Amino acid sequence: MKIVLLGATGSIGTSACNCIRRFPEKFRIVGMSANNNIEKLAPLVREFKPSSICLGNSRHPAPMDLGNLAARVFYGEKGLEDLVEETEFDLLLNALVGAVGLRATVAALKKKKKVALANKESLVIGGELINGLIENGRGEIIPIDSEHSAILQCLCGEKRENIESIILTASGGPFREIEIDALKNMTPGDALNHPTWSMGKKITIDSATLMNKGFEVIEAHHLFHLPYDNIRVLIHPQSIIHSMVEFHDGAIMAQMGVPDMELPIQFALGFPERLPLKGKRLDLAAIKSLTFFEPDFKRFPCLKLCIDAARQGGTAPAIVNAANEMAVKFFLDGVIGYPSIAEIIESSLTEHTPQKIDGIEVIERADAAVRNNLKKRYAR
Repeated sequence: MKIVLLGATGSIGTSACNCIRRFPEKFRIVGMSANNNIEKLAPLVREFKPSSICLGNSRHPAPMDLGNLAARVFYGEKGLEDLVEETEFDLLLNALVGAVGLRATVAALKKKKKVALANKESLVIGGELINGLIENGRGEIIPIDSEHSAILQCLCGEKRENIESIILTASGGPFREIEIDALKNMTPGDALNHPTWSMGKKITIDSATLMNKGFEVIEAHHLFHLPYDNIRVLIHPQSIIHSMVEFHDGAIMAQMGVPDMELPIQFALGFPERLPLKGKRLDLAAIKSLTFFEPDFKRFPCLKLCIDAARQGGTAPAIVNAANEMAVKFFLDGVIGYPSIAEIIESSLTEHTPQKIDGIEVIERADAAVRNNLKKRYAR
């Protein structure tokens, strides 16, 4: 199988490379991107010898020591789309962070290719567009998020019409037990201290605010075609049950495992085959107990804002996503305090009138308008 790996040097990309190394007879990387992280990209190019690579911009040209002088080099956001369009492959593994990943996902689906999707923003802002492509025979989405992979695993061999509800689990992040009044004093360092997962900065902040879980509700809606009323979120601090499916006879099926992203990545690469994976095994006797509780919207207002936007539909989720990306950046840069993340998202959503999505340009215009507005208000 020929694979294009976008976001090769991030946490998902690194884990994906590990999975691909296990099965050299099955998988071959033919294209990869790494923004401007040449230092981490160079050894990967020398190892996997892709025919195409993409860098963040031409101010960081590919050095001669990439070890594959025949590789075609693309640049920038447009380069990501061009790489997908002009490279021959079987599966796109999209591990990009942010709205920048949408065009690459759409380009792969238009080529009727499989997309192993870790770029949640593709479905958050473009789910209606993507589902339209898939319904017209354009490609297939296989989720990589551990929650949606868990749901897919629970549904293997099951009839979709038998689903009553989906239950997404969330660790609750570093602030699940802190006093709500103390949140105003939380620093980027506090928010980045995730108790369970080791991830990039942006997704770690999204985990602290539970915005990531709001995004996953939208993803689940588009992936499994359930109404929002049938998708629930539970805080599960141990992160052992990755998600559950409730069927119309009352049975609940759960997928369990140690918190390790290589399992859902490898499952997506091999799907529908389940490939062997050595490593740590789940020891329920050592864990002893699993706990669950409902999320508190006062503690996690971003979760409610995201679900509100999802119900509005159209461009509303794109507004929330863009506002969140900007607010998280401002927070990490020390421009705003932690509570202002939700405040910025709420004001951006309130000021927006959702538009019907009839093409990718509608999404991008809405996205750009929010970013430009917030840059004027907050950028130093």
